[in-house]
Amino acid sequence: MTDDTADSPLPEDVVSEAERLTALAADAVDNAAKAAYRRERDRLVADHDYSARLREEDSTLVLYPAGWTEDGTVQFDRIDDTDRAIEVPLGPQEGDNWAAVEAHNQSIVEAVAEDASALHAKNVRAFADFMGNHYLQPLDTATAEQLTVFYEEYYPRNAWASERQQAVVEASIRIAFRLTDASYPL
Repeated sequence: MTDDTADSPLPEDVVSEAERLTALAADAVDNAAKAAYRRERDRLVADHDYSARLREEDSTLVLYPAGWTEDGTVQFDRIDDTDRAIEVPLGPQEGDNWAAVEAHNQSIVEAVAEDASALHAKNVRAFADFMGNHYLQPLDTATAEQLTVFYEEYYPRNAWASERQQAVVEASIRIAFRLTDASYPL
């Protein structure tokens, strides 16, 4: 199996959307929402004659041809080419370096505090925590989908922000992107 979607039998946008829906299902607190995200993911990959499952032991989304299964169980004698399967790690993987990501993100928080204000730096610190802890990723590499999850789900529940902070959160994140010369993805 491979995690390289460049030569994937599934379009990259389908793999990316399946990954996003799986993550939303994992993060949802409501069982109905979890089920809805999974159904949407399963419908999406089924449109390409694929099935999806989450391998719990290493938090990996596995996408494989639907013809490999019978009654939801993979039949090993039907696996003709393992390169047709796709594995997408959803969490930090062995060898990933949280400390390096945190140091990078903290340097951006400090630059925002210096360039703008402590108020903006608090918002960027919340975003750094979100990106580092949930994606093990530098904050300036965030996607539009990750920003949407941050603004709509993470920030309201986890930032404990003042009204002043809440009023400028998007401006704060834009400052961080500007200071790193990265494009703001929304």
